[in-house]
Amino acid sequence: MAENNKVAVVTGASRGIGAATARMLGEKGYVVCVNYQVSEAAAAAVVADIKQSGSHAIAVQADVSKPADVSRLFKTVDTELGTLKALVNNAGISGPRCRFESLPIAELANVLAVNVTGLAQCTQEALMRMSTRHGGTGGAIVNVSSGAAHRGSPGGAVHYAVSKGAVNSMTIGLSQELAGEGIRVNTVSPGLTATDMPDAAVLESAGPTIPMGRVGEADEIAAAIVWLLSDQASYVAGANIRVAGGRP
Repeated sequence: MAENNKVAVVTGASRGIGAATARMLGEKGYVVCVNYQVSEAAAAAVVADIKQSGSHAIAVQADVSKPADVSRLFKTVDTELGTLKALVNNAGISGPRCRFESLPIAELANVLAVNVTGLAQCTQEALMRMSTRHGGTGGAIVNVSSGAAHRGSPGGAVHYAVSKGAVNSMTIGLSQELAGEGIRVNTVSPGLTATDMPDAAVLESAGPTIPMGRVGEADEIAAAIVWLLSDQASYVAGANIRVAGGRP
């Protein structure tokens, strides 16, 4: 069922969960901005798929950790697509896999710049357009977190877990701050998913340890994101949906 050509921005949408979400939104009738940082060709392929499904899309390069890029991204949406109604904060990096004691602090700063500050900057731009307090008509935001936030990811990715813990806290606070202004803020926390972010060996070895006996697919995560953005979730705010095959 179409969502009446609502305008959506999906950050980090050239691959993985972001690309799956952008395609699914296009199938639902959304007009989609496919944000990417590096891979112009991959983003163009996602745009082509959305157009093939009968909707409209554009690709916009922007590094969400850079304020000027974020401002340009949302101004481009204003000009080329129209009034923003949905934001998926999906862009994220994992940083190096190492014990915390070996982590260069500069790498921690890089992870936080994208996963936390970048998300915050995109959210600020979105809420200034959506909030009834600022003349908007409402909208929905979904933050893509991770089960790492409560598992902690010891021995390899504590820094990544820290960043996703911040994402969860931001959802809790903003969902209450913005609910009365017509904006629903929610989170999806994927489990191990078959994208190019996890190491292939990890995907192969960890799959059988998950209660469902396999890793997730990007489309399965996207389905939860798209539902949270939809009118079917009109009374859902502050939720954190774990999509992880039964893994806590």
